[in-house]
Amino acid sequence: MLIILGGLPGTGKTTVARALAKQLHAVHVRVDTIEQSIRASGGLNSDIGPAGYVVAYGVAEDNLTLGNTVIADSVNCLRVTRDAWLSVAKRSGKSAIEVEIICSDKVEHRRRVETRKTDVRGLTKPKWEEITNRVYEDWMPRPLVIDTAKMGVDELVADLISKLGPTKS
Repeated sequence: MLIILGGLPGTGKTTVARALAKQLHAVHVRVDTIEQSIRASGGLNSDIGPAGYVVAYGVAEDNLTLGNTVIADSVNCLRVTRDAWLSVAKRSGKSAIEVEIICSDKVEHRRRVETRKTDVRGLTKPKWEEITNRVYEDWMPRPLVIDTAKMGVDELVADLISKLGPTKS
């Protein structure tokens, strides 16, 4: 199964993705890590465009083909990227589920954004103004929505796992 996570920076996607990957023994494919690694290679300038996503699609597809559950962790703010993730699952003959991670408490969301440290060497996290001004296309039809303002990570992951059903196909 491909579990496609998306949501604005600072909502808790990576925290949920890591905990979920640990519980499911799944592969965690994080676009932030891939994009920063591309930047660090010196092969492209700081505006790497779609390169990180394209690499992530390939890594995810390889792992799905091997029979692994994959958790895709990215902002995923555009319909085109969401459709591309769904195409990865289709080409692999695996099921996919889209999960939007939100933080409905705007004060808490901003606090997270302004106080979190980067865990990817060299990655500059976006500022609150950049996040609130970001183009973020609506998810239609609505995916499964997880609100990190309402529960702790362990509860969120347990709830999400119960909604996923079998993760091997």
